[in-house]
Amino acid sequence: MAGTDDDAVAAGDDDALYVLTAVLLTPAKFPSVLGDDYPAACAALDLVPLTDGYGLVIGQDGEGARWTVVIDDVSLVAVAIASWDCGMEHDLSPDERTVVSALPGWPLDVAVAAPGVPAPHDPAPELTERPPLRPPDTTTWGPAQRRLGADEIAQQWAIWREQIDDTDFVKPDGETPTEETPRDHPDQPESTDGEALSGVRRALAEARSYLDTPPPLGRVRSAFANGEARTLRADGPGWSLVARTDDIAFVLLDEEPGEVLPIGRGPELPGLLDALDKMAVRPS
Repeated sequence: MAGTDDDAVAAGDDDALYVLTAVLLTPAKFPSVLGDDYPAACAALDLVPLTDGYGLVIGQDGEGARWTVVIDDVSLVAVAIASWDCGMEHDLSPDERTVVSALPGWPLDVAVAAPGVPAPHDPAPELTERPPLRPPDTTTWGPAQRRLGADEIAQQWAIWREQIDDTDFVKPDGETPTEETPRDHPDQPESTDGEALSGVRRALAEARSYLDTPPPLGRVRSAFANGEARTLRADGPGWSLVARTDDIAFVLLDEEPGEVLPIGRGPELPGLLDALDKMAVRPS
């Protein structure tokens, strides 16, 4: 997902931004590494959470400094991203009238750099009115890493799903859970202990509470999946959930570093997923 060498937000060479990539910041699609919901992601960039959202154009100026240009022409950025994803070149040059702000730094990791300019670096302090943006720390397990893990499962559902056998789901002894949770046996990771099961139940209970008390915008999102199914992404304090409406769910917890906890289709999970899908934000 990268722009061409000719992409530039501003016309003058001194002010030109050489576009490296772009992302959407909308209620239905935002970099979840920035927050559990759309308002939280906007707050990370000091932006007002507009209903229509923003496009984030990420690049370098002629001196190599990192900049993130926020524009309100969401469709322009969406078309560019779709073109790049298809391997096509696309000139992303927003009209200056669509520019909301130019923020120093990058809010996400970018693995490429503009050719012919110095290596990426933060702008000089005297050129900015705020500290440079920096990607959230994902070197250790925490909320940002947990949300990225859920994103990966959503994107690679088939790979993760084929690792789970239906015999891995049983109801814990002495409990009557609403969903089937992972079997507690030596072959399962230690994340299937009582503490993990408690965290899973908490996540499911909080997700269910969203049906009565709507959460912040973007906390529950629905995207296309195979057939008539939908892929659900839901987040809350300390947990992330990714599921297919016609299949199982996976839960990731802050207190269970690196663990992915599968939740089988018990008697109530299908209804919960369908209800969440009905209230979820969807791409326009």
